[in-house]
Amino acid sequence: MLIEERRQHILALAHEHGRVLISDLSRDLGISRITIRKDLEHLQAKGALLRTHGGALLPSNGTIADPSLKQKAARHSQEKQRIAAAAVTFVREGQCVLLDSGTTTMAIATALKKFHNLTILTNALNIAAELSGTDFDVILTGGSLRKNSVSLVGPLAEDVLRDMHADVLFLGVDGFDLEVGLTTPNVMESRVNRAMVKASKTVIAVCDSTKFNRRSFSKIVDATAIHHVITDTNLPDEMAEAMRALDIKVTLV
Repeated sequence: MLIEERRQHILALAHEHGRVLISDLSRDLGISRITIRKDLEHLQAKGALLRTHGGALLPSNGTIADPSLKQKAARHSQEKQRIAAAAVTFVREGQCVLLDSGTTTMAIATALKKFHNLTILTNALNIAAELSGTDFDVILTGGSLRKNSVSLVGPLAEDVLRDMHADVLFLGVDGFDLEVGLTTPNVMESRVNRAMVKASKTVIAVCDSTKFNRRSFSKIVDATAIHHVITDTNLPDEMAEAMRALDIKVTLV
């Protein structure tokens, strides 16, 4: 494979998966990590990738990037399905389950259909529509429509959540950094997410491994506000151990 062909291959993988890892590229291409680093640096210089520790991300993964649900749905779909399957094992009949907006939580909503007696509280219109044919009690928070995420935000949503109590919250995030905390691109969304955390007995963050060591624009809560994280097996071992040291349970799928 020629140098330019290799770099185009790396870029194609980044567009498919949202990121590339030096270790994976070195193994799959049979090339030294030093060479892969030079390739990533070259692609960063062209503005095609953003170098991070251990790999690279697409430039659109910056702190203010706010992709639509349709764009998110195409990324890491297999990981999201595995995360959803694991998430519903922590739900019991008769519980109140709080779901924020997002493609991972949408996968969880679909997986919850095997239950019969749940109360679902959400600010996501698409999740409410997905569960409209079930026997669940489905409660929408109300609020102003944020079209990009098809979610309800603003003071009305926050006020409703202050009067609610959920057994478990499944919270999707755009960034999970142990120093900064959990983050999302939109300030109004972050405020609603924060109210969800306060309203829930158990808080479970559900996100693929690309969201870790990443900071988005607006903080939701500190990492220590989370009880449990469900993510995929590409999560670096040191990150998993660091979370466990903070008494955060970690499930890898």
